[in-house]
Amino acid sequence: MRRALFSLLCLAVSPASAEAPAGPPLSALTLVGPATTVFSAARDACDGADVPDAPARAFREASGAVAVFGMHHRNRRLRGPDLAHLALDCAVVLDSGEKADPAAYDDRSWITATWTEDGRAVSALVHHEYQGNEHPGRCPAGRYMACWYNTLTAAASADGGARFTRPSPPTVVAGAPFRQEIDQGRHRGFFNPSNIVADGRWRLFLASTTGWARPGSVQEAGVCLFRSDDPADPARWRAWTGTGFTAAFPDPYRAAIRSPATCRPVGPFPGPVGAVVRHRGSGAFIAVFMAKAGGAYERSGFYWTTSRDLLTWDRPRLLLEGKTLYDDPCTAGGRLIAYPSLLDPAAVGRNFDDAGDTALLTYASLRVEGCTVTSDRDLLRRPVAITVWP
Repeated sequence: MRRALFSLLCLAVSPASAEAPAGPPLSALTLVGPATTVFSAARDACDGADVPDAPARAFREASGAVAVFGMHHRNRRLRGPDLAHLALDCAVVLDSGEKADPAAYDDRSWITATWTEDGRAVSALVHHEYQGNEHPGRCPAGRYMACWYNTLTAAASADGGARFTRPSPPTVVAGAPFRQEIDQGRHRGFFNPSNIVADGRWRLFLASTTGWARPGSVQEAGVCLFRSDDPADPARWRAWTGTGFTAAFPDPYRAAIRSPATCRPVGPFPGPVGAVVRHRGSGAFIAVFMAKAGGAYERSGFYWTTSRDLLTWDRPRLLLEGKTLYDDPCTAGGRLIAYPSLLDPAAVGRNFDDAGDTALLTYASLRVEGCTVTSDRDLLRRPVAITVWP
């Protein structure tokens, strides 16, 4: 069991349809009710791989049923008639091959974003971890973080999410412009895409990178914004460079990358973004994420920030205080919180990428034993009120 999925890290036009006015678009996100349990690993798991291990992603199937992803690297889905009545389906929709060859992009894979137009054909972004410490000879350091080479890859389903397949050869949506190195010393690549959100003809997501420094290519660590007009074609995703959506990050195992692209990080985010939704009343985008105490963050917990264009974000504000996966588990006091998402049961969009004046903060609670984060985890939700300025 890995400790944390979260890691810290093309046309030249704005992603928004209108010029962004000054000032924060929303005045408050407020918790307005207690937490309830959606899924408990101790009660509901099909096997030991069934734990909440990513932010919840949801869409409505063609039948009207709701599918929710956000489990471990043996990917299964929660299903039900609506968000209030979900149960884990024990069928594995995408498994992890745990292959030793990093060029196969089939070591450990998490479905971390989905998009569908019709509830049948579903495109997925996959957080793929090559864990070199698990493969003899691939990382002498022998430590997870020192050996972690991460890539965003693609998968697709033709049956409403009942089964996902990877293209052959694998399609890299975003990765470092160099291959896995046995002496890399730290986690590298692109990590943890947010959900995909619509803005007119465009589909967008945010992803974290730890950056790199190579001759002719210096990538700043942070969170980058990606955009496409067709998620069904994963080769069309491009990242914001500061002047346009032109940065592509192809597969370094298929061809040498002589002029590596870089993206311009956006927002105040200290690590990956849990989720983004668009508020139906104001048109503002809302992002939720987790942070630990220190620097700009007085307390550990879940924070929220808003934007009118997905590029410029206002000051983050605390939504739920608690020790997170960024904190020392030895001081957690029994449980951590992680993987925040916002889901509105009344979302207009099939992909739950919009919210009205209420939503559900959906997140994981993880039991700590001593200094170890265990697989005893619950998926929780709490009602949230969203307030606009009077």
